[in-house]
Amino acid sequence: MRQDQGMTDYTVKNLKDDVPNAAADFGIDEMEARFGRKALELQSFGFSHQKFAPSYRQGFGHVHREQEEAYLVLAGSGRIKVGDDVVDLKEWDVIRVGPGVTRQLESGPDGMELIAIGGLPTGDAETIAGWWSD
Repeated sequence: MRQDQGMTDYTVKNLKDDVPNAAADFGIDEMEARFGRKALELQSFGFSHQKFAPSYRQGFGHVHREQEEAYLVLAGSGRIKVGDDVVDLKEWDVIRVGPGVTRQLESGPDGMELIAIGGLPTGDAETIAGWWSD
């Protein structure tokens, strides 16, 4: 939805109905990942809504060359490996991860739901399969 002629510019979308689950495109049944940047026509940042099944660890770590991210846990709990550290996360915890730091998420026994927020630039991520193994 857009307003012109000097009025506020805005876009309204429903994350569940209007934004596809990108995890399903990769055959990942244990998580949902809905990326809002393109759907909302965002110009200076992006975000995703991610929902993990209980006790699910992402199959890869990732690192951004320049982008900083923040992860806000909405429900459940889990852990994130950031560099060499493993950090416990619970509902309403927020963690910032700077550029150049590899990270990977894992949900707890009740699953985990979060919002990930990142700035520009886009497309600067590298994935690392099997990065977190213990």
